[in-house]
Amino acid sequence: MTLERAINLDDFRRIARRRLPTVIFDMLDGGAGDEWAVRRNREAFASVSFRPKSLVDVTKRSVTTRLFGQETSLPVLLAPTGAGQIIRRDAELAVARAASKANAIYVQGAMTACPLEEVASAAGDGTLWYQLYLPHTHDDTEALLGRVARAGYKALVITVDTPTFGGRERDRRNELAIPAKVTPKLIWEGVSRPAWSAEFIRANHPFSLRKRALRRSSPTITQSPITATQWPVTSDDIQFVRRRWDGPLIVKGIMRSDECAQYLDLGVDGFVVSNHGGRQLDNLPGTFDVLAEVVDAVAGHATVLLDGGIRRGEDVLKAIAMGASAVLVGRPYLFALAAGGQAGVEGMIEILRVEIDRAMALLGVCSLEALDRTFLNITYDRTRRRSGDDTYLLDVCH
Repeated sequence: MTLERAINLDDFRRIARRRLPTVIFDMLDGGAGDEWAVRRNREAFASVSFRPKSLVDVTKRSVTTRLFGQETSLPVLLAPTGAGQIIRRDAELAVARAASKANAIYVQGAMTACPLEEVASAAGDGTLWYQLYLPHTHDDTEALLGRVARAGYKALVITVDTPTFGGRERDRRNELAIPAKVTPKLIWEGVSRPAWSAEFIRANHPFSLRKRALRRSSPTITQSPITATQWPVTSDDIQFVRRRWDGPLIVKGIMRSDECAQYLDLGVDGFVVSNHGGRQLDNLPGTFDVLAEVVDAVAGHATVLLDGGIRRGEDVLKAIAMGASAVLVGRPYLFALAAGGQAGVEGMIEILRVEIDRAMALLGVCSLEALDRTFLNITYDRTRRRSGDDTYLLDVCH
């Protein structure tokens, strides 16, 4: 299959599987443990069906939305991911350019070899958010926040679900480390994938222009995945960042409703319901499984987003109908990047836009704001839950 023949997001995955060494594909595709959480992210969406409306004039439709005052052309953000250069030499730059061209929001990941200022330059007038893995000292955190602000990033996303690495068994079996090391298995598979091999060599050659530039740069340009992810986020950390960051502050990695009130008290503006794509802790519910309880607990006091398992425009609309303002995708755009670089990412975004627009027409809505839970085939129990000294009612969906 060629890039031009890709008609859905799974097609990009199939192309990527053919073009990448198994070691690299497994790193993108895999999750923690038995990968139950990875599968459940998809199953959760499949377990809920639609209830469309008729007698609605859907001639004129819009898939645009606004997040924290920023207009975006569709309710899909490109999630923060790491190790993009293991796929393509210009990974983050290509993604930033594709997102900017589509007027979509790109959340730049912290675990990259590309300076955040260079990504901002590639994005041009596009909207960027920045993912923050907290450095080990407040001085380093303050310095990094200053760089993020000066580069023009509009929002900050603190990942709170990664105090240590998850047990990613595919990577262990493949002896994969980040940054990638050349192993006999990687060499053997790279021989049959010359296009990927050429990109990998250019990106990782010790005398490449990028390697020389990074050696001259501040050590805070990149963060070691080992040190950056073995550092739990505390309420003191959130307070410290909140005092020093004026823009929207979002926490990513929320999977239960009873901690939302504490985050709101700390000044958080948004939540990403996320199980890290099933790559950290296994045996978790799908993110769509818990979205309703988080939305209800937040009760409009913050913006709720979701990631994990989005593969169709219909999935996007299910999340929005359940109460999310937008969703994030990670693996899909990485597969598209592997399949066709910037053009692949642009194609993936356009496929989602077309699917969202078509599904809206068939559901009987002209705008995303018109969606609510009446469009989903679900039932609710008014269940009493206790939180501290307060008892409250929570909608639980089945």
